[in-house]
Amino acid sequence: MTYTVAVAGASGYAGGEALRLLADNPNFDVTTVTAHSKVGETLGQNMPHIPTLANLVLKDTTAENLNGHDVVFLALPHGASGELASHLDPKTVVVDLGADHRLEEKSAWDAFYGGHFYDHWTYGMPELILGHAADGTYAKQRENLSGITRIAGPGCNVTATTLALQPGIAEGIVDTKDIVATLVVGYSGAGKSLKRPNLLASEAMGSAQAYGVGGTHRHIPEILQNLAHSAGKDASAASDFTMSFTPVLAPMPRGIFATVTAKLSAKGAAMSDADIRAVWEKAYADEYFMHLLPEGIIPATGNVIGSNAAHLQVVVDRATGRLVAMSAIDNLNRGTAGQAMQALNIALGIKESQGLTTIGVAP
Repeated sequence: MTYTVAVAGASGYAGGEALRLLADNPNFDVTTVTAHSKVGETLGQNMPHIPTLANLVLKDTTAENLNGHDVVFLALPHGASGELASHLDPKTVVVDLGADHRLEEKSAWDAFYGGHFYDHWTYGMPELILGHAADGTYAKQRENLSGITRIAGPGCNVTATTLALQPGIAEGIVDTKDIVATLVVGYSGAGKSLKRPNLLASEAMGSAQAYGVGGTHRHIPEILQNLAHSAGKDASAASDFTMSFTPVLAPMPRGIFATVTAKLSAKGAAMSDADIRAVWEKAYADEYFMHLLPEGIIPATGNVIGSNAAHLQVVVDRATGRLVAMSAIDNLNRGTAGQAMQALNIALGIKESQGLTTIGVAP
């Protein structure tokens, strides 16, 4: 079966990545693209790397233009997709790549975003651990995605951090009150529109700079929400976790490299390095897109660009009693549009990996 698709925010980076993946997936037919400042231009003028969709003309982003499709992707700033989605057909499968429907607790939204709080949608991270099932295996978010019509795409920094650390949280081998995450992030994560002079190439090339420091980054509550779920708790337990989170812009177009450390719990300190590694092996053993690298091999963003894969590694720093979990992802693919398509495939009963790859583009 082929599903008709509309993409709102099609001229931006997230929308463009969604279009690139949709154009190569035989289950989807993109028939409508919308934008804001680029209305009337062709997609070929804005996304020349997708020649099969070049003749589509960008329309205004309205519910009228989006309704009537089987699937709608919303690649819009936070605050915009929530209002628009309220006017879309409830039978249409809507995938929000923005933040409006990710958080479950209004207090978290008010503290980090502000403005109207929209209802939480089904979270689009299939590999998210939700504690243990009755048989002792891991329950995962994948089980909640089948047949749903509203998908909240996770944040890119959230994805890298969650995938790196969640096995340790699920098994209680790290202290939940002493988590430190430092992420190296490509500039496409800042979006396509020029917001600040420091995003100019002349300012960025050959330089690295932190942003969202001091506990202010808006992805923090989403990460803590995920970690609470990994521990088998609901979102209200996010307050049981504290994390120092520092993202650093690096002079590369795409990619996120996350280093997440946490103090070992008494349980974790009593385990051997091999037993700790086995926790990550168990968590991701059957996950097609998750790759725990051989011991001694450190993830690198250059190996995952263009793919929906996450490369992972875990080591123990015995001198400090800390666990070091690492991940590398493509922020636009695994961190945004690729992960969203994976969740969409599940929702529609399509093979989960359809239209996605684990093979990166290197060098």
